[in-house]
Amino acid sequence: MRMIAIEEHYSNPLYREKLGANEARSPYMIARSAELGHEIGKEIDDLGESRIRQMDANGIDVQVLSFNAPVAHGFTDDEAIAMARRLNDQLAAAMKAHPKRFAGFAALPVAAPEAAADELERCVKDCGFVGAMVHGHANGRFLDDKSFWPIFARAEKLGVPIFLHPALPPPGVMKAYYEGFEDILARPGWGFGVDTSVHFLRILFAGVFDAYPKLQFVMGHLGEGLPFAMHRLNEHTHHMAKRRGLKKTPLEYIRDHLYVATSGNWYEPAFVCTLLAMGADRILWAVDWPYEANKVGMDFWNKISLSDGDREKIAHGNAERLLKL
Repeated sequence: MRMIAIEEHYSNPLYREKLGANEARSPYMIARSAELGHEIGKEIDDLGESRIRQMDANGIDVQVLSFNAPVAHGFTDDEAIAMARRLNDQLAAAMKAHPKRFAGFAALPVAAPEAAADELERCVKDCGFVGAMVHGHANGRFLDDKSFWPIFARAEKLGVPIFLHPALPPPGVMKAYYEGFEDILARPGWGFGVDTSVHFLRILFAGVFDAYPKLQFVMGHLGEGLPFAMHRLNEHTHHMAKRRGLKKTPLEYIRDHLYVATSGNWYEPAFVCTLLAMGADRILWAVDWPYEANKVGMDFWNKISLSDGDREKIAHGNAERLLKL
């Protein structure tokens, strides 16, 4: 069976040098690397031999690659535009070298929305990218702000999805909720998912999907908690959504505009909940390499109980349809 993993990351030493060391993250990276059995920092920079060897060893045919961090934070607009182009050219070269193994989501300088939309179009039309990945807020502003909507308009026009990926919550949230717990609560174990799901709901309730009815979003980690909560969310918000002038219920927007990826959520009860809530047509396979181990992801995939039809959809069919692979 063809396996397409759609949330697999790469990085760039020049980007890290520009932003400087992240002292809060270093202990996590060291401990996580030891737990996984590979050095995350080394593997994330590889766009060739080592990455493909790891894919082959575990039966992964295609990785849809994305840059692992936001391009907006810590850069001026001009710096972000130049950096995004450099990162995307790096990925385009890897895709050209390994056209049957790699596809790509564009990195965008989201703080400069018109330039971000133009960069998305360049990546899709000139380089064959299949969408874009954006990370959390852009210097404190969420993407429901209408200044960012040119990105949505261009994605809809191009027929490509936007992958909404976690990043650190805004400074105010960090202080209010995570001060003193930055190393343990703010990051992948909890804060990343909460921030990303709230971000998606802001986009939904702002009317983005009424303005761009063909636009599709993707979120990883089995939907950052939304499948578990979506019926209760709908029950307690649909009246106010209608009062705001939205054309559909929140539940309808989630089912019509959101795909979720399996990336790094290897818990069968959570998967079953997601399958029942979202349906097999809305789930995409992913590992989250190198922050997760390909072997762990594939072991999970091989043990869960699915019909043959649903297995084909999640492994590759949905990605082929959504990303036109």
